[in-house]
Amino acid sequence: MGEALRALGRNQLALTVTISAEPVSDLHWSLLIQAGLAAAGCGEVRRSDELLVRAAEMAARHPSGDESQRCGFGPAAVEVARVVAALESGDAGEAVCRHERAHRREAWRRLPTEFRAAYLVDAARAYVRVGDLRGAGRALVEADGIAPAEIRLRPVARTVVAEIARAHPVPPGVARLATLVGLTR
Repeated sequence: MGEALRALGRNQLALTVTISAEPVSDLHWSLLIQAGLAAAGCGEVRRSDELLVRAAEMAARHPSGDESQRCGFGPAAVEVARVVAALESGDAGEAVCRHERAHRREAWRRLPTEFRAAYLVDAARAYVRVGDLRGAGRALVEADGIAPAEIRLRPVARTVVAEIARAHPVPPGVARLATLVGLTR
């Protein structure tokens, strides 16, 4: 519910829903991450940090290397949430720095494919905000290679592809993506 509300731009409601939900041990990490992202989207940076610290503490107790097992939770999931939280709170430079560190880690590859692809769309948004269109293009092309539906069907991905496709020169692979999503012929 929290993720759906955030996607609709209803961050305050998402924060309220995720914070007030009854913590169920198997899902509490997800609520903390969604609440942290919603708080960042509301501009509540301190609260976002506190919630993501709590999620990180849970991740530290989680069996190592278990990101891809059952639910995709672990330290890598929290780290990518911190990237998105930095972006949502307006610090795209911090988001890019965190992304570049998280993306190099082995645990990144153990996250579920759709999760990684959706996250790469957010990383591309951060690159656009700092003016690095080549970095944004690389992130989108990688996301398309991981889970094409995340690029071709998500409105936010189409928006980022369109923004990057207007650049001159167009970063490698982005012209092809623009054609695939129906933005150009």
